[in-house]
Amino acid sequence: MSVLASVSGFPRIGRDRELKKVIEAYWKGAARLDDVRETGGSLRSAHWKLQADAGIDLIPSNDFSYYDQMLDTAIMLNVIPQRYRRLAFDNAEDTLFAMARGYQGPQGDVTALPMKKWFTTNYHYLVPEIDSTTQIRLNSTKPFDEFNEAKVQGIDTKPVLIGPYTFLKLARNPQAEELELDQGLVDAVAGVYAEIVSKFASLGAAWLQFDEPYLVLDKEDGDEELFKALYSVILSARNGADGSVRILLNTYFGHIADIYETASLLGFDGIGLDLNEGREENLAAVERFGVPQSTTIFAGVVNGRNIWRNDYATSLGLIDALKTKTGNVAVATASSLLHVPFSTEGETGLKPEVRKHFAFAVEKLGEVADIAALADADDGTRKVSKALAANQALFDGSRVAADKAVAERLNALDDKDFVRQPARAERRKVQHDQLGLPELPTTTIGSFPQTREVRSTRAKLRKGEISQDEYDQFIAGQIDQVIDHQERIGLDVLVHGEFERNDMVEYFGQHLNGYLFTKNAWVQSYGTRCVKPPIVWGDVSRAEPITVRWSKYAQSRTKHVVKGMLTGPVTILNWSWPREDISNELQTQQLALAIRDEVLDLEAAGIKVIQIDEAALREKLPLRRSDWHKKYLDWAVPAFRLVHSGVKPETQIHTHMCYSEFNDIIKDIDDMDADVISFEASRGDLVVLDAIEEANFETEVGPGVYDIHSPRIPSTDELVERIHAILKKADAGRVWINPDCGLKTRGNEETWPSLEHMVEAAKKVRTELAAGSSLR
Repeated sequence: MSVLASVSGFPRIGRDRELKKVIEAYWKGAARLDDVRETGGSLRSAHWKLQADAGIDLIPSNDFSYYDQMLDTAIMLNVIPQRYRRLAFDNAEDTLFAMARGYQGPQGDVTALPMKKWFTTNYHYLVPEIDSTTQIRLNSTKPFDEFNEAKVQGIDTKPVLIGPYTFLKLARNPQAEELELDQGLVDAVAGVYAEIVSKFASLGAAWLQFDEPYLVLDKEDGDEELFKALYSVILSARNGADGSVRILLNTYFGHIADIYETASLLGFDGIGLDLNEGREENLAAVERFGVPQSTTIFAGVVNGRNIWRNDYATSLGLIDALKTKTGNVAVATASSLLHVPFSTEGETGLKPEVRKHFAFAVEKLGEVADIAALADADDGTRKVSKALAANQALFDGSRVAADKAVAERLNALDDKDFVRQPARAERRKVQHDQLGLPELPTTTIGSFPQTREVRSTRAKLRKGEISQDEYDQFIAGQIDQVIDHQERIGLDVLVHGEFERNDMVEYFGQHLNGYLFTKNAWVQSYGTRCVKPPIVWGDVSRAEPITVRWSKYAQSRTKHVVKGMLTGPVTILNWSWPREDISNELQTQQLALAIRDEVLDLEAAGIKVIQIDEAALREKLPLRRSDWHKKYLDWAVPAFRLVHSGVKPETQIHTHMCYSEFNDIIKDIDDMDADVISFEASRGDLVVLDAIEEANFETEVGPGVYDIHSPRIPSTDELVERIHAILKKADAGRVWINPDCGLKTRGNEETWPSLEHMVEAAKKVRTELAAGSSLR
């Protein structure tokens, strides 16, 4: 049997972000829904053809989405809360968008569903909400429509769905709590998936892929039984009267060693194993339990989460090892290619000798096909393979020389460099006296709207159409306006707006040694929001001061406190394409020293409050609890402390985190030793505050009082109610009032009224507190 080439999923935003552009135009009334649908169809067709031309045998369908595949799955299962049904839109897409980003208009006013990070990626999924009135049934023909759409084009695809186990484990009740999985709910979900399997069998699908990444997490009581209950029903439906379909259980982001035997015994036709993450454990499970004769192992050897070229020799070694256990092996991407940019084609800013080391989604198709062909070949054919020889040449010798100065500085660190003095309680008293802020101080997370004028002016500078002096005058003018506006609405701690910054990571990378940048390497973060991570090419150090000039300028324009705004080392690395030749720990320490230099320079420039964002701290936390500290937290938390340990007691250090589950690492977050932390809370029903209370959290907190990702303006009364809810769970003397996240992606027409209402709400609650209200 020849070795199949399989792809788990493909980016959907398009080579030039066509999907993003048309959807945002539709939201603004500048495009029709038919335009959105037409663009979606064109992208699907182009992507299927790309994969077919590359020699991929099992091409995914239903991996496309207008917003999020998890949201699509909820709608497919009829998991649509009543508040969205009541909007009564004529088009299903409008209901989907309302669930994803909220809606405020003639048909009602609703907030969006909660949004969380997709496992250890920077992709965000919408959290399905199931309550007692939810009636599970098949509610969408999307998977079948897209399969048939490809078939009309002469392309047989492998439909992809998020599996029922992962769906149920990630879904929540209306209080943002884990579901109580009664038998009726489990049976209903299994029944719909069985119906889907039967339908695809009748449509002539050869393979059907169920993505079950939640299987790589630690198992709790009842998890294995849930998995078996679901799939014993689903697998029985694959042989229908009109045909049969093979089912691939696809796992990624870790290993399934603790449930591999169960999966094997259930009789899946294929099992997808991530052989980048969880490699040793997955291979050990195969060695121990073997492979059923009728099961194909889909070897996930091509990394779907980084952009470096695959080492063919290593991948072939893994496949050859599997072939000693089974004759049925397929070469696959370790995960969906959703998490990498579209193509290196057009990245002319990268020299050919540099660009050849990178593989984006299109190039990874070629890698999958190459490895599959080589896996089929005998030793003699491999020895004369030009593809293998060219690949191996990339890995001969050192790609980049080490920076001795960086190594010497790291070697000189000792324990005191990771501990700030004095203790936080003593610092708090000093800062309270120095800053003179009111109770429930108000602030924002940092960025203000990046308007079309801001973006176009930056583009003009990049193209040489204006001088640096002209650009600087423009930025100064923007800062003047935003400082004045913040003063007028009554914010307590101001920010300079970050108008000079293209991205919270790329901007910093542009001022660091060791970084490379792309022109069009965009990756979907959520919905239409795309990011363009920079590339860590060599050892990192600060090339020059990064933020000092504009922070100092902003502070000179007001008597209010202005926060200095930095991105922390863990987030910079997690939102960059990291090197694979040295550890993430070492790369983070290099970044920590660079940002430490910036912190001390800001302090010397008179900046009294400095925010060091670690939005992505939780993102790369290993999925297995036993790995949390030794493989991540034991170096990630000290790296943050290294950044700020040298500042004076009166300098107040803030940090910010968003859209992750924080409850289980609350004590570790407190150990970061910041003075204040702001975090996303408006979509999560404030459950994180319960964990904070239980952990005797010492850091002051700023739970977000409204969701900045929704195009709606919260009322003052709504925000007062939100603050009341916060103060039921947290002491008023330790609470800050702020939005969920930065305001870069919003418009001024939403931003300023929302902030005015937030300030009004804070003032109203302060008055209540001063009057001796029961809020105390």
